Amino acid sequence: MRLPEDRGPLSGAVSAALRRPPGSVDPTSGVARGPTADPLLDEDLQLALWTCYELHYRSFDDVDDGWEWNPSLLALRAQLEAHHEAGLATRVPRPVNVDPDEVPAALAALVEADDGPAVGLHLLRDGTLEQFRDMVVHRSVFQLKEADPHTWAIPRLDGRAKAALVEVQADEYGGGQPGLVHQQLFRDVLRALDLDDTYGHYVDAVPAPTLAASNTQSLFGLHRRWLGAICGHLAAFEMTSAVPNRQFGQALRRYGVADPAATRFFDEHVEADSVHDQVAAHDLCGTLAREQPALAADILYGAACSLAMDALLGRHLLDAWQRGVSSRVGVRTAT
Repeated sequence: MRLPEDRGPLSGAVSAALRRPPGSVDPTSGVARGPTADPLLDEDLQLALWTCYELHYRSFDDVDDGWEWNPSLLALRAQLEAHHEAGLATRVPRPVNVDPDEVPAALAALVEADDGPAVGLHLLRDGTLEQFRDMVVHRSVFQLKEADPHTWAIPRLDGRAKAALVEVQADEYGGGQPGLVHQQLFRDVLRALDLDDTYGHYVDAVPAPTLAASNTQSLFGLHRRWLGAICGHLAAFEMTSAVPNRQFGQALRRYGVADPAATRFFDEHVEADSVHDQVAAHDLCGTLAREQPALAADILYGAACSLAMDALLGRHLLDAWQRGVSSRVGVRTAT
């Protein structure tokens, strides 16, 4: 994957540094302009943060691996993260006075109360194949590394909570069968819909809400201080997965897409996540909250952030489709 096209001084400063051998980066590069009104919708900031995070995944062609833990780049990233966290805090109130024993029930209540836009229902009832392909382009940014941000929590857990997370992640990674790894199943979807399945191909084509959703997962997964949040994020992700994925599969069939490779990813998630949601809510989050009560509020916060990021992206998609304009941006043309 090559470095993405710059969207302003922040992403430009990060890309310019990564094109050089590892060295010093001015931690104030591009940050002096100050935060924007909504950091989660700031194209430049979200791309800069995404680029920094990607060094911990598969990185970029011709970028020296020495940049991954470069202290000066990490200092710049910390400032970007502070803006991102402020954006999350503005949209999502931090829970208070959370009873650790009530965390699974509180997670269920959060999901029940979620009123985010129903993208799956729109695609099933009124959508078009082109809109579906549009949705898949956005989701490719984080689905092609599905499960990876949550896996960082495994070494930070113990006992029943660790076992629960491993149980969920083992299914995400195909139970040892390469062809069933969910990342691979999503590649199959892309190819079946005549889209590019290269990792990171569509980064230049997606806007800030898509990058913010990915960055929120990476933020919670990379930082031990956000252990509760990444577990709560996973729980919400699993608890809200089965219904829209069933709708996605049905929508493809309504469009007349006969290739089973196009629907296998969505059908698999309907079956798997009907089990994963209970494991994540009770065995993972419920256990973690009882064992570390101080993390109970963070668990609910991570879940609420997951729902908020889904809603942010969903509103962007539906608004663009209703106005008859492209939901994509950028320099590189999306197939």
